[in-house]
Amino acid sequence: MAENAPAAENKPAHEQDINPWSVEGGRDENGEVVAIDYEAICRKWNTSIIDEKLLERFEKVTGHKPHRWLRRGLFFSHRDFDRILTLYERGEPFFLYTGRGPSSGSLHLGHTIPLQFTKWLQDVFDVPLVFMLTDDEKALFKDNISFEDALGFAMENAKDIIALGFDLKKTFIYSDLKYISNHILMNAWEFSSLVTFNQVRGAFGFNESTNVGRIFFPAVQCVAAFATSYPEIWKDEPLQERTQEIANIQCLIPMGIDQDPYFRLLRENAHRMKFPSPKPALIHSKFLTALQGAGGKMSASEPNSAIFMTDTAKQIKTKINKYAFSGGQVSIEDHRRLGGNPDVDVSYIYLTYFEEDDAKLAEVYDSYKKGDLLTGELKKMTIEVLQEYVAQFQEKRKEVSDEVLAAYMKPRKLEWKGNPHPVPAPPEETLAERPKNEKKEKKEKNKKA
Repeated sequence: MAENAPAAENKPAHEQDINPWSVEGGRDENGEVVAIDYEAICRKWNTSIIDEKLLERFEKVTGHKPHRWLRRGLFFSHRDFDRILTLYERGEPFFLYTGRGPSSGSLHLGHTIPLQFTKWLQDVFDVPLVFMLTDDEKALFKDNISFEDALGFAMENAKDIIALGFDLKKTFIYSDLKYISNHILMNAWEFSSLVTFNQVRGAFGFNESTNVGRIFFPAVQCVAAFATSYPEIWKDEPLQERTQEIANIQCLIPMGIDQDPYFRLLRENAHRMKFPSPKPALIHSKFLTALQGAGGKMSASEPNSAIFMTDTAKQIKTKINKYAFSGGQVSIEDHRRLGGNPDVDVSYIYLTYFEEDDAKLAEVYDSYKKGDLLTGELKKMTIEVLQEYVAQFQEKRKEVSDEVLAAYMKPRKLEWKGNPHPVPAPPEETLAERPKNEKKEKKEKNKKA
């Protein structure tokens, strides 16, 4: 029942390597891959854990029960998400920004997690969303993908994204290769003039052999978080010039934690722009584990690591049965006697994402751990859940025509309502005064420390 890797020669242990282009778990002294240590990432990058206190405040402010992925710690880390709750509570504007690097013609299961969560945030907060397709990045960083290929993948991925149910009235999806000009390009050039090579080298590991396209790209990804990059979405008449009024609109970015280096760079420099913007708030997700288990994430470049949204029911069944790492014992007898390990079992891990019922999930966990539930039975449950999820998506995907795609990608004024029952901010806490108050808060914290 268990799928054990062959014994490895003793090798020096090494740390996990998490960056925007690859995710690799650490290895122990035996050379075996170990699970990704998310607490270590938070400590290294100085992010804040999403705790019960923050979830309680979220429910109080929004009136919505936290998403199951928040409750289960699958979205686990943040930067300034508490400030977003304050903006929402007071009825002040903010917007969502997320993205997708198109490296194949289809999304896989792991891609849909942050996208579905972003849709949920859009519905809960009733705010605009800008969606960046970084086709330029993929062509720059993947030697086997041409710019023409990347643009083609972007259009197919955009249709997949639309099929997830984003609201047309408040969603703008764009391809970097087709859209970037005017204000967003002006922001990118200005931002790039503020950032030194030493900064990007420290953030991304670039060196003297790195091509200048890769070195410049972080500026493009960063300025997508500036409201001034999208003159069309805010006013009935597009802005002719960037303004401080628009620059004041804060951004919330849901994303996988591997993308954090981009936005640390942005948060360090956003205040230096001609029209300064608030530091964007971030909310980080864990990676959906590869079928092979600990230490990796689903990857479009490794087909056997992923369930694709184009997979048939038969393909899903075959992949789970053949490749999904098991936490069960070698024999049924041993499993009944010793129980399984749901914490490393890929089928159980996938259920934590897609089973809504907390009580049912807890029952599966306990039953598997006791040995009452067998690996084959657990895999069967997971197969059925994933087949249904993918089949529903595929039906929606059939409805996304070229005309529908064009509607989402047309630059235009978006429509949203925000908090229907805002609580006014105290007089001293206006947008203009907030930067001063933040500095004052920091000084007081430093004194206490």
